[in-house]
Amino acid sequence: MLLNASGCLDALAAPDVARSLDAFVTKTVTPLPRGGNSPVRIAETDVGMLNSIGLANPGRDRFLAETLPRLRELGVPLWVSVGGFAAAEYAETCALLEDVTIELNLSCPNVDEAPESAAEIVAACRAATELPLYAKLSPATRDVAETARAVEDAGADGLSLVNTIRGLTLDEHTLRPRLGTAVGGLSGPALRPVALAAVWACYRAVSLPIVGMGGVATGRDALELIAAGATHVALGTVLFADPDAPARVRRELAAEAVARGFAEPSHARGVAHAEARSLDARSRVEVEKALEFGPNLPLDPQDSGASIPRRGDEDPGAGAGSIARPAHGRP
Repeated sequence: MLLNASGCLDALAAPDVARSLDAFVTKTVTPLPRGGNSPVRIAETDVGMLNSIGLANPGRDRFLAETLPRLRELGVPLWVSVGGFAAAEYAETCALLEDVTIELNLSCPNVDEAPESAAEIVAACRAATELPLYAKLSPATRDVAETARAVEDAGADGLSLVNTIRGLTLDEHTLRPRLGTAVGGLSGPALRPVALAAVWACYRAVSLPIVGMGGVATGRDALELIAAGATHVALGTVLFADPDAPARVRRELAAEAVARGFAEPSHARGVAHAEARSLDARSRVEVEKALEFGPNLPLDPQDSGASIPRRGDEDPGAGAGSIARPAHGRP
């Protein structure tokens, strides 16, 4: 499934682009109207784009009465991005929605007040609705996989990975911040390795479907996220420069998959983890040797005499095509 990242496409202004997606994700909706942050709100950088929108939106009541009915006329499955500053605010909005998938924006970097814990918000929303709930997480946490496990336990149906990370750009002449808030959310190519790492970690930690996003501009970018564990892929910054990106990326993704022996892109999901046990074992050996002998480690962990487990070594029932999972994570 190909989606847009929240806030990166005005479906009512570009309906044909919205219809080229498998689902459209709205801008984040909050209970009360928000004017957003002071200008300047968007600035290009050499490695992507900085934004400081501040969740500008007309508020829940106007969205439900005016915007949502018009979006339904597009005939595209809708995901509604929901925001707030307390679990009850998220839950109240979720309870009013029907026939949509809900993306809980738990990680917007441009809002000063931090919401309550992700798990508490998800639990409150789960109690308020039976609609699908996707938790959108920030990569700027101590352990995004730990947060993923918490929201899974709280009732999330999926994850959206990742939101932007904080960045700063200066005017080349004045050497002053170019954004009105100085610091904003960085998206685009610089975010792609961050997104890959988050998808990789969460795929190994939970059993939820994952929307991978962050710097996707080509079919290969999309395939890499799928290989790391994404079920769906969202396009963000690229939509500002290339309205035809959804159709192009879809074509490129199919071609990239076939070129690597996959009949469908979805068949590549998680293949990057095929040798993950070997990587995990190497890390374990290196840490143990570092603690015992210091940092002068062999280049090959086999040189240490340690036995490196391979796929299926700890799972007698794993077949040749199975991908062994960590004990805590995916079945």
